[in-house]
Amino acid sequence: MLLAQIAVAIVLLIHVYIVLLETVFFDTRGRRVFGLSAEKAAVVKPAMSNQGCYNGFLVAALAVGLLHGDPAVAGAFVNYGLLCVAVAGIWGGLTVSKRILFVQTVPAIAALLLYQFK
Repeated sequence: MLLAQIAVAIVLLIHVYIVLLETVFFDTRGRRVFGLSAEKAAVVKPAMSNQGCYNGFLVAALAVGLLHGDPAVAGAFVNYGLLCVAVAGIWGGLTVSKRILFVQTVPAIAALLLYQFK
């Protein structure tokens, strides 16, 4: 159980970092991490901020899953959050960069498997 919770927490923390890169730190660190020129970053900044908002919702789902006292509710939130992260990672891997599969999808699936077989 502890290993599963740690895996979920790692996915949550990865997404906190992604939220910050896509919103608060987009003009500085985020632009560099995503490999964008200043001109390109200016064009995509609103969309990245919106994407950061959605990633924040995934963080919230995983946080509720880790903190909720009712195991059924916690499990539903963890499963939902991890499945959403995995699907978003697959889509990002297909449409943006294969690296996203390794940053998002692989940790989410690993955490999901650990959580299912805890």
